[in-house]
Amino acid sequence: MRQEDETELARRLIAGDPAAFDRFVDHFRAKIFQYSWLMCGHREDAEEVAQDTLLKVFESFAQLREPERVRPWVFRIARNACLMKRRKSVYAPARELSLDELMPARDGEGEGRLQIADWSRLPDAQALDSELHDALGRSIAALPEIYRSVILLRDLEELSTEETAQILDVPEPAVKMRLHRARLAVRQTLDRHLRSRRP
Repeated sequence: MRQEDETELARRLIAGDPAAFDRFVDHFRAKIFQYSWLMCGHREDAEEVAQDTLLKVFESFAQLREPERVRPWVFRIARNACLMKRRKSVYAPARELSLDELMPARDGEGEGRLQIADWSRLPDAQALDSELHDALGRSIAALPEIYRSVILLRDLEELSTEETAQILDVPEPAVKMRLHRARLAVRQTLDRHLRSRRP
């Protein structure tokens, strides 16, 4: 659905159009679930968060002042629901890893340029696609929350830097820095995965 269609749908909901309700749920439920699953790390938590988010959205729809910003508004609610769920979840890790713990050392001594595997030379491209998709999901899920939320909103949901900054309540330069570091960490994780697949 295009942004213009989302905006029109939000306007119809604000106006009280009951037919817009089902369409809104159909459009946003899967997006919220996917975001929540990668943020929370467990399907059960993600299902609860998606339900809580949609309920909160409909309870609060009268507060939406700018229908053209409905997507960032929905994901801000989803993010807050994820954070609340994660604090209470039995699945929450004992401690969050720092991004530096996920990054490999440079040239074995901590200096020099990072070496990146040549992904185009790997065999079995079709089998690798599914495996790589799974590895990508795991690498995003392993990121600390402040980086995971940025990469999901910017790269998965394709929100702008400005919208992401508003959702996360941080300055735009912080979004850019976190996104850069998150992408680098994910790339390094995938690089290790691909190097381990070399014949």
